[in-house]
Amino acid sequence: MEPLIRYPIFQHAWFVSDLEKTCLAWHRAVGAGPFFITENHVTETQTYRGQTFLTPLHYAFGYHGETQVQFIQQDEEAPSIYRDMYKKGEEGFHHVAILVPDADVKTEAERFAKAGYPIASELWSHADVAYIDTRELIGCFLELHGDNDEIRGVFAPWIEAQENWDGVTEPVRHRKQSA
Repeated sequence: MEPLIRYPIFQHAWFVSDLEKTCLAWHRAVGAGPFFITENHVTETQTYRGQTFLTPLHYAFGYHGETQVQFIQQDEEAPSIYRDMYKKGEEGFHHVAILVPDADVKTEAERFAKAGYPIASELWSHADVAYIDTRELIGCFLELHGDNDEIRGVFAPWIEAQENWDGVTEPVRHRKQSA
């Protein structure tokens, strides 16, 4: 029998109250980084449980070895996949992500839905993305992230920064949103 999650996990993600503080703590604890922060990100194509989701989110991305580490901060109380798990002031592990061929994300999401794990959020940001509510199965959400040349281009500077980083200089970097 084929496993439900059939692609390798490439990312671990936490929901946090303070991105910069969390990035610095991870840098001190395990040497991860550098982290790239984007604030007030809104994706006009994002849905939450079938409804349009326009709540601003703040993200930080970095690497610890080959694993991508993501931190997410949501200041507003609006319902979301993050508020499904954490109330204001709470934080913790939120999801794992797998890279799926971009053309297969919707099919994979439907496969999970048919197995009893609903699609909680969908969006397009350089690739198709679907968050599956797999909390009952693995204790957290699962992000099905489309894999294509465009998203690899987004990840490439973060990987290069980690590979060429001295491990000390500027562990947290703020970046402008891309269109």
